[in-house]
Amino acid sequence: MTSAAHAFIVSPWTARIRIGAFNPAAEHDWPGRRTATLFLHGCPWRCAYCHNPELQSRSSMRLLSWEKIATELATHRHTIDGVVFSGGEPTADSCLPDAILAVKGMGFAVGMHTSGAYPERLEKVLPLLDWVGFDLKSDYDGYDTLTGAPGSAARATRSAQLIVASGVTHEFRLTWHHELLSEDAALLAAHFAQHLGAQRFVLQVFRPEGVTHPAIAAHSVPSAELVERIGTLFADFELRGEICGLAT
Repeated sequence: MTSAAHAFIVSPWTARIRIGAFNPAAEHDWPGRRTATLFLHGCPWRCAYCHNPELQSRSSMRLLSWEKIATELATHRHTIDGVVFSGGEPTADSCLPDAILAVKGMGFAVGMHTSGAYPERLEKVLPLLDWVGFDLKSDYDGYDTLTGAPGSAARATRSAQLIVASGVTHEFRLTWHHELLSEDAALLAAHFAQHLGAQRFVLQVFRPEGVTHPAIAAHSVPSAELVERIGTLFADFELRGEICGLAT
């Protein structure tokens, strides 16, 4: 083993966590709460409408230190209602459980955004969370095409089941773009969430901020019929126009 490899293994998690962005005062990342949001690097999926594509890679060298984040959180202790871990896909970072425990140790409630790409990792952190925002991508048959990752449908399905079974407060949210998701597929996805027993469902209107994919239209609005058909499935339903989890 080289000395460099040994140093990486024994270094504390605070030196290994890969934080790409931080928003000390997010208004839309946890419904009804003003939060600080940490954005972690890494995501195995390549959704065309991703608004944080710069966070997909784990290899970026533009990182924020944990010490800086801890100082910021202490500074904003009395002006925020919780801390959200987002990304990228936060469960891609092996240091996530340590970071969650550190934040809870500071007295904050903790939420997380996840696509469900790593259900085995999600299962381990769910008991530590107070809220989860689950990014449902499509119906089962359309998942692998939308994410560009074979097997993503099965992983997302398992993660969705874990979230509902955990009892942790959550929302399922689906971003609709007419070039990527048919109305029938969106309705099937919503029925899946209803079948699992999802407490809350959000249909998100596509927003182009941050999106770098050149091949999709900059505007896409779901029809009133689709909104109505999905809305009738849930006692707690929202059509959301703001961007949730946008790295700044």
